[in-house]
Amino acid sequence: MKHCRRAFAVLIATAAAATAAAGTQLWDFSGGIEDWQVANGTWETNNGVLQQTDETMVAAHAIVGETNWDDYVVHAKIRIDEGNWAGLIFRAQDEFQYYVYYLNAQNNKSELWKHNPGAFNARNAINSNIGADGVQVTRGDWIHVRAEVVGSDFALYINDKLQAEQSDPSYAAGAIGLWSWTSKASFDDLTITGDNVEDTLSVQPNGKLASQWAALKRR
Repeated sequence: MKHCRRAFAVLIATAAAATAAAGTQLWDFSGGIEDWQVANGTWETNNGVLQQTDETMVAAHAIVGETNWDDYVVHAKIRIDEGNWAGLIFRAQDEFQYYVYYLNAQNNKSELWKHNPGAFNARNAINSNIGADGVQVTRGDWIHVRAEVVGSDFALYINDKLQAEQSDPSYAAGAIGLWSWTSKASFDDLTITGDNVEDTLSVQPNGKLASQWAALKRR
């Protein structure tokens, strides 16, 4: 019994240390996006929402953050306004190389792709038929999209419901961003929490983001 209590105490201490070390950054788009790298598309902020308004552009995306960010939780609210596809970028090396987990309103599912060097549409599917379990992907609705990335393993969520666990070793670290494909889309409250993310947003130890990160570290 004493051994069990000690083991439990160590687990709690480890989780608390992981939470304390994690930094969080939030973009609520109340201002501009001067610190972002706009790769392609037409991006503008409007009443605290970031919008991509070019419906003809393939792989319209904008990136923010550091290329040495490795393990983290990243999430955002995403709304497809016109068209079918919009999503969340993680582990971005540059404007061509990154992962994107995106919503597919046409087929009511989600997909995970890896973009490759050379062209904006150079890419291959890691899983193009993940589905949208328990969620209706509807144009005009805000949907919460989240990726938890540790090493080469990714856990992908829609509206806090796990959709898939995938693996790919290609990109070990990278920035984050937002994305659409021949679609107009809106984005809000992009947030990242990770050990080597500089903290610009105070998060209480029992806050949702910190709790997610501690749980992810324990896994």
